[in-house]
This record gives sequence, structure tokens and C-alpha cells, in this order.
Amino acid sequence: MAFDKKLLEIVACPVCKGKLEYLKDKQLLVCKADKLAYPIEDGIPVLLENRAGEYQSEE
Repeated sequence: MAFDKKLLEIVACPVCKGKLEYLKDKQLLVCKADKLAYPIEDGIPVLLENRAGEYQSEE
């Protein structure tokens, strides 16, 4: 099941309420402000702080 990119317009980081970036190859939604990565499981974003992993930018 694919992630619906239209959701990016309405979802926000549960910690800071900031914008999330979709990383298709890793199936993650990333908050660069908080350096958190939220998993997408079966096309559904899991926006729970306790399920988020630390995100290290590759830039």
C-alpha cells in the first residue's frame, strides 16, 4: 500500500506541529526541526513520539 502524499498537506509533527518531509525510499516522515523520523507502516504514518527514531540528515 502506498503512502498518500496528499496527507502531507494536513499532517504535522506531533512534537512541534511543524512540517514533515516524506522520504519515499525509507518510508519515513521526517521532522527536520526536531530531528525525528516517523515510520510509515502499510501506507499509514505512525505519528507517535514514542515510535519516532532519531533522524540524521545526510546533507
